[in-house]
Amino acid sequence: MKAKTLQDLFKRYRKPGDLVFSLLFLAMCLFLALNVQDQTTWSKGTKLPSQPAFWPYLSIGLMTFFAVLHFVTGLMTPAMKGRWMEVGFWLRSFEYAIWFMAYVFIVPRLGYLLSTLLFTALLTFRLGYRSKKSILFAMLFGLAVVLLFKTFLQVKVPGGELYEFLPTNLRSFMLTYF
Repeated sequence: MKAKTLQDLFKRYRKPGDLVFSLLFLAMCLFLALNVQDQTTWSKGTKLPSQPAFWPYLSIGLMTFFAVLHFVTGLMTPAMKGRWMEVGFWLRSFEYAIWFMAYVFIVPRLGYLLSTLLFTALLTFRLGYRSKKSILFAMLFGLAVVLLFKTFLQVKVPGGELYEFLPTNLRSFMLTYF
């Protein structure tokens, strides 16, 4: 589709959560702009493009400029219904960050194997797959992940506090392979 006028070319198509997004993005840009001087330095006798601070300042400056434009144009366009529903949709994604943080918290206590099996089963159930077959498949997948990372790739994962209660030989085996 060809634009007939310059105004058609720059027509703004707004989504319900656009204003909230532009405000959050502008806040992030301002935070970066206020803190960039503590993170970079200017060197004497160095050309401008080679300065350690030049590219961070340029990119944050441009990001802030376009964030202001986005926010101002968002204020100028008519409001749309469903803004808070859209924001609620965004916030629901944080649930999975909480699941991951719980997993990271549980691994040193229960061990990598038990934690992974437990979380694959719980997340499968949470996603709505409630049959025993689905949960068993998820746990088998979790076992495969543990075997891949711990046994074959030998990734160092902390042993669980629960392993302390195992007999010495079994404890050593679990710490090495699971």
